[in-house]
Amino acid sequence: MATKTFLKSIVIKDKKSAEKFINALENAENKKAKEVKIDKMVKEISDSETIRKIFIKKKLFLKYSIN
Repeated sequence: MATKTFLKSIVIKDKKSAEKFINALENAENKKAKEVKIDKMVKEISDSETIRKIFIKKKLFLKYSIN
Protein backbone atom coordinates (compact mmCIF):
# COMPACT_ATOMS: atom_id res chain seq x y z
CA MET A 1 0.00 0.00 0.00
CA ALA A 2 1.29 3.41 -0.86
CA THR A 3 2.22 5.61 2.09
CA LYS A 4 0.24 8.52 0.68
CA THR A 5 -2.93 6.43 0.94
CA PHE A 6 -2.98 6.32 4.74
CA LEU A 7 -1.19 9.58 5.54
CA LYS A 8 -3.78 11.80 3.87
CA SER A 9 -5.32 14.59 5.91
CA ILE A 10 -9.09 14.42 6.17
CA VAL A 11 -11.27 17.50 6.76
CA ILE A 12 -14.75 16.78 8.05
CA LYS A 13 -17.04 19.77 7.59
CA ASP A 14 -20.45 18.52 8.72
CA LYS A 15 -22.17 15.93 10.89
CA LYS A 16 -23.27 13.75 7.96
CA SER A 17 -19.68 13.47 6.68
CA ALA A 18 -18.48 12.63 10.21
CA GLU A 19 -21.05 9.83 10.50
CA LYS A 20 -20.10 8.42 7.10
CA PHE A 21 -16.42 8.46 8.05
CA ILE A 22 -17.05 6.73 11.38
CA ASN A 23 -19.23 4.10 9.68
CA ALA A 24 -16.49 3.45 7.12
CA LEU A 25 -13.88 3.01 9.88
CA GLU A 26 -16.14 0.65 11.84
CA ASN A 27 -16.91 -1.35 8.70
CA ALA A 28 -13.21 -1.66 7.86
CA GLU A 29 -12.41 -2.77 11.40
CA ASN A 30 -14.77 -5.75 11.07
CA LYS A 31 -13.23 -7.04 7.85
CA LYS A 32 -10.56 -9.70 7.96
CA ALA A 33 -7.46 -9.49 5.84
CA LYS A 34 -7.32 -11.89 2.92
CA GLU A 35 -4.83 -14.72 3.18
CA VAL A 36 -2.07 -14.44 0.63
CA LYS A 37 -0.37 -17.51 -0.76
CA ILE A 38 3.03 -16.93 -2.33
CA ASP A 39 3.67 -19.56 -4.96
CA LYS A 40 6.79 -18.06 -6.52
CA MET A 41 10.31 -18.41 -5.23
CA VAL A 42 11.64 -15.09 -3.98
CA LYS A 43 15.08 -13.83 -3.11
CA GLU A 44 15.66 -10.67 -1.12
CA ILE A 45 18.25 -8.34 -2.60
CA SER A 46 19.50 -5.06 -1.23
CA ASP A 47 22.64 -4.09 -3.09
CA SER A 48 22.13 -1.37 -5.67
CA GLU A 49 24.19 -3.01 -8.42
CA THR A 50 22.04 -6.16 -8.49
CA ILE A 51 18.85 -4.08 -8.52
CA ARG A 52 20.23 -1.93 -11.36
CA LYS A 53 21.03 -5.07 -13.42
CA ILE A 54 17.51 -6.42 -12.94
CA PHE A 55 15.93 -3.20 -14.19
CA ILE A 56 18.29 -3.00 -17.16
CA LYS A 57 17.33 -6.55 -18.17
CA LYS A 58 13.64 -5.74 -17.78
CA LYS A 59 13.97 -2.55 -19.83
CA LEU A 60 15.75 -4.42 -22.64
CA PHE A 61 13.14 -7.19 -22.55
CA LEU A 62 10.28 -4.70 -22.82
CA LYS A 63 12.02 -2.77 -25.59
CA TYR A 64 12.37 -5.85 -27.81
CA SER A 65 9.15 -7.66 -26.88
CA ILE A 66 6.77 -4.85 -27.92
CA ASN A 67 7.38 -5.32 -31.63
